[in-house]
Amino acid sequence: MNSKSLLRSAVLLAIAAGIAVSPVQAGAVAHRSPSEGAQFVKLDHPQPVREDTRTEAVEFFWYDCGHSQALEQPLEAWAEKHRSDVALRRVPAIWPGGSDEGVQRAHARLYYTVERLGLVDRLQVSAFRSIHTDHADLTTEAAATDWAVRHGVDAQRFRTAYRSAEVGRSVDDAAAQFVRYGINELPTVVVQGEYRTSPTKAGGVEAMPEVLDYLVQQEQVKSHRTPIGG
Repeated sequence: MNSKSLLRSAVLLAIAAGIAVSPVQAGAVAHRSPSEGAQFVKLDHPQPVREDTRTEAVEFFWYDCGHSQALEQPLEAWAEKHRSDVALRRVPAIWPGGSDEGVQRAHARLYYTVERLGLVDRLQVSAFRSIHTDHADLTTEAAATDWAVRHGVDAQRFRTAYRSAEVGRSVDDAAAQFVRYGINELPTVVVQGEYRTSPTKAGGVEAMPEVLDYLVQQEQVKSHRTPIGG
C-alpha cells in the first residue's frame, strides 16, 4: 500500500470506528474537553518554534489529499480569528521514500513558489480546486507556469521563483520536517511544536478547529499570554 493509501486508510478506519458509537455516547464526547491521547497527541520529540510573540500552528498538507482540501477553508477561518495571537505556517507533505514522493515534491515546489511570490492567500484554494476538480497535473514547471498565468501571475516571475535555490531548499526541508514531526496522517496541525491533531484524532476535519482552539488556549495559559482570538 502506498503512502497516499495509508494516509487515507487511517481516516477511513477512524470513521468506521465512529459508526459504532451510540448517539448518547457521541453527545457525551462532543461536550468533553479535548484530551491528550484522544483528540490530540504529544510529539515524541517536540520541535522548536519560529515565533516569539504568538503561538505557532504548523499545518502539514498535500494538494492531492481530499481531507487537506476539506480543511483549507475552515483552517483559513480559524487562522483569521486568531490572526493576533497565532502564527499559521504551512508545510507541504513529502513522505520520504514513499511511492508518491515525486508528486509530493512537485506539489511542494508549487506551494513554495506561490509562497515566495506572496500569493498563498490568493491561490491556495485555487491550487486544491485545480488538482481535485479539474484533475490538473501541476507536477512540471511548464504545467505549473501555465496554471499560474491563468490565475494572473507573470510567467517570468513565476519561473524565476520556481527555479530558485531558496524554493529548492524549502522543498528539501519540508521532507525533513515531515520526519522530524512524526507525521502519519494528512492533514495534521502541530501547535507550538509540541501537540498535534488530525482528522482521526479530532473526530473529523470539521472538529479540528475546536481542538486547535483548546491547544492554543492551553499554550497561552502555560506561557502567560493573553488569549485574543478565542
